[in-house]
Amino acid sequence: MVKTDERKLAEELHEKVPANWYYQSLKVDPLQRYWHMRRFKEIGKLIEPARGKVLDVGSADGVFSNVILKKSGAKELVGLEVLKKSVDWANKHWRTNKKMKFMVGDAHDLNFKSNSFDAVFCLEVLEHVKNPTKVLKEFKRVMKKGGYGVFLVPSDNDLFKIIWYLWLHFYPRGWVWRDTHIQTYRNDFLPKMCKKTGFKVETEKKFLLGMLYVVKVRKI
Repeated sequence: MVKTDERKLAEELHEKVPANWYYQSLKVDPLQRYWHMRRFKEIGKLIEPARGKVLDVGSADGVFSNVILKKSGAKELVGLEVLKKSVDWANKHWRTNKKMKFMVGDAHDLNFKSNSFDAVFCLEVLEHVKNPTKVLKEFKRVMKKGGYGVFLVPSDNDLFKIIWYLWLHFYPRGWVWRDTHIQTYRNDFLPKMCKKTGFKVETEKKFLLGMLYVVKVRKI
């Protein structure tokens, strides 16, 4: 796949993030463990059974992909990630699970046929992309009719912005994420974008004191 400008930018922004960031965070960081376990719980409520394939965009080291696969019972999960080092790590770590595979790719230009996936997940990724409108259109294209998407973003409410600043500048491990958030989804901007793309918005919910905002959509 030819590298797009969007993919090059994403690689540059995230070059300092370790290949196994989430796997390691759950082991050594109590704050990260609490944050992500809450994510697992809330996202899990929205996952439906899937007979075919599901796509996890921004799959990183595959920790969340594994949760999605178990909850959905999908025949296959494809994890798409811009960082090759994370893809390599995930394919090695999860190699015994033949239902999961990870590949390098760009959310702006998905290298999949139209109507390929029962569901598309994108968890805390849309704030990192250059052109979210283009990305959402790609999600809709590869999703089967009647399929669903689960998209999670920071709400960028005042509490999140304070904690995010402290995390980036004072927390020992947070510095690797500096300058990686290039989009904001304050108020109801994400569901508005989803509706404009042509999705039916079925669920909108904020949790973790309103700091995270999840939207579930349907391709009709």
